[in-house]
Amino acid sequence: MQAHLCGRFAALKHRGGPGDEEADPALRKDWERELAAGGWTCVGWPKEYGGRGLSIAQQVIFHEEYARAGGPGRMGHIGEGLVGPTLIQFGSAAQRQRFLPQIVAGREFWAQGYSEPNAGSDLANVQTRCWQADDGSWRVSGQKIWTSLAHESEWIFVLARSEPGSRGNKGLSFLLLPLKQPGIRIRPIRQLGGGSEFNEVFFDEAVADAAHIVGAPGEGWKVAMGLLEVERGVSTLGQQMHFSHEFERVVQAARAAGRVDDALLRQRLAVAWTGLRVMRYNALRMLDGGSDLSLRREALIYKYWWSNWHRDLGKLGMDVLGEAADLVSDDESVRPLQQLFFFSRADTIYGGTNEIQLNLIAERGLGLPREARPAS
Repeated sequence: MQAHLCGRFAALKHRGGPGDEEADPALRKDWERELAAGGWTCVGWPKEYGGRGLSIAQQVIFHEEYARAGGPGRMGHIGEGLVGPTLIQFGSAAQRQRFLPQIVAGREFWAQGYSEPNAGSDLANVQTRCWQADDGSWRVSGQKIWTSLAHESEWIFVLARSEPGSRGNKGLSFLLLPLKQPGIRIRPIRQLGGGSEFNEVFFDEAVADAAHIVGAPGEGWKVAMGLLEVERGVSTLGQQMHFSHEFERVVQAARAAGRVDDALLRQRLAVAWTGLRVMRYNALRMLDGGSDLSLRREALIYKYWWSNWHRDLGKLGMDVLGEAADLVSDDESVRPLQQLFFFSRADTIYGGTNEIQLNLIAERGLGLPREARPAS
């Protein structure tokens, strides 16, 4: 990292994280290819698929040291962390041969087509439709939303309803589509922090190749759930190093404002630091089980913990700044904390709301009775 995150890449240090995803995407794509040239993409993938086959402990070291050195947010994280492992587990040999080398090399980037206006936390309510045409290809019509970096991606995976009249998690299929085609329109959504890193994506008989369905028709839910199980992996330790960097920014702002002797503020800083350590130890406990991260109780609490902690850190940053936080600023000592505050407001919503996370903890982790649900 010292030898390569310099020169033209020096401007990327600590950039491109949550709330800052729009930072120089072209240069960050070049950085992906720089990583790939040294064999530093997909380090946990098996060697036969282009990875390094690193152990869990070695992957933790990589992600922590990458973040500690100021490594920028990864443009290829959806391909590397979600699509690749899913194709390794569920994809055909031809799909793995077509897509995995491009992900490893940093030549193709992916977006996630799950959420819809009426299918966020209730993912099984997807209404986007797909059907097979006479030539064997698939046609897709519908809408996806909150699609991060779709405007910077070449491909998208889409969960769509392939059996007319099916409901819930039945009758779904998992398709891979090129985004640069006439049947797809991408519209950015302007966010509270001023950026537009995510989008609405509209499909009007968009085309997926006949060979680009993962699993059999109707098995989309199984594939989709398998993908979500790998979402909370070893990169969580890298995420925490990014959080640690943000925490240090808050501490520096407190020192600059001459407020480190404020007893109440010091207490809140101490609580934030303690929460970050608790997060680390729980992640290590979670990873102690090896690659099975799906149903362990340690994994079930992770998202609820970090999202609330990060939201509170955003509040703390604004309180430390005081009146300086009230006006949008380009000052490098102010703007990052404003971005942290604005973006972290969404942490307890995306990726599963607090309410959904508490249901998962109660029902799967503690074995409590399932919440009453309306009859379908």
